[in-house]
Amino acid sequence: MIRPTRTEDLEPLRALWNPLISDTLVTFSSEEKTASAMAEYHASRCAAGHGFFTALAGGVPVGFATYGQFRGGNGYARSMEHTVILGSGARGRGLGRALMIAVEDHARRAGHHVMMAGVSGGNPEGRAFHESIGYQLAGTVPEVGWKFGRYWDLWLLQKILT
Repeated sequence: MIRPTRTEDLEPLRALWNPLISDTLVTFSSEEKTASAMAEYHASRCAAGHGFFTALAGGVPVGFATYGQFRGGNGYARSMEHTVILGSGARGRGLGRALMIAVEDHARRAGHHVMMAGVSGGNPEGRAFHESIGYQLAGTVPEVGWKFGRYWDLWLLQKILT
């Protein structure tokens, strides 16, 4: 089940996101989220009118997706970039796809034109997932990320929404 994220979801979502931050290349960040940072992230997305959705399995939060403006400035006001995070046990059940449908539908209703995905070059599964739901490679930014003692490429994928 997918629903708008509630305040009580934030701690379980943070608990599944932090191991992905510390142990994988799902993100280049190596700074785990604090409770206050997670609350601010959620509040800022909601205040901006951007969607923030939680995937539930058995009533327990197992993933989330949200989006925000791709780059600052009014010239990018219709171009968004999303984050989609699933706990390892939640993959392969259609929840990532369902989260992305929720995010994309929300963005379309808000009048946004493009959804971007920034995918680590160390995360080929993430790239394959995005391509399977209609994202196309827009470009590769070589060696822009740093994690685990080396540089990584960033794949930029995009989907035209409207």
